[in-house]
Amino acid sequence: MLSSPDVMACSRTCSRILGLSLGTTALFAAGANLVLLFPNWDVTYLLRGLVGRHAMLGSGLWGGGLMMLTALLSSSLAFLGALICFITSGVALKDGPFCMFDVSSFNQTQAWKYGYPFQDLHNRNYLYDHSLWNSVCLEPSKAVIWHVSFFSTLLCISLLQILLVVIHFINSFLGLFCSLCEK
Repeated sequence: MLSSPDVMACSRTCSRILGLSLGTTALFAAGANLVLLFPNWDVTYLLRGLVGRHAMLGSGLWGGGLMMLTALLSSSLAFLGALICFITSGVALKDGPFCMFDVSSFNQTQAWKYGYPFQDLHNRNYLYDHSLWNSVCLEPSKAVIWHVSFFSTLLCISLLQILLVVIHFINSFLGLFCSLCEK
């Protein structure tokens, strides 16, 4: 059985690894969210206000990024930030990208508008039907690939952050409990 000093050393080592991991994932989450603001690396979509609400929420910046960097101060705040980033990314993947699409199929007139064209596809799921990826969104080009790639990245990063924070909670509890048992 491990003695109390061995457990404490293990707890400190685990805390260092968790801190480094949380900091790294925070930077990646912030970076992924920043990239979502510039579809196809083009700033004009942001300047014209043609970036989707999920990307504009910036959950990767403040939820997965800033709140994760404050994890050293408050694990519950870090957990909340990762959870918000996870939920927002999941909803964004469900709703699909914000893009210009042809609404003529809806109202029989030739018209294009910006919006979320995949929200109204009740019998088809754009995530599984790759034929929709380049046929529905007219602008920005490859909007679906961009959207799916970076929101999937944010979803995975935030899930990893949730797991790391839970491990951090457990590690902190064990560190506190074992330090109280020392003679």
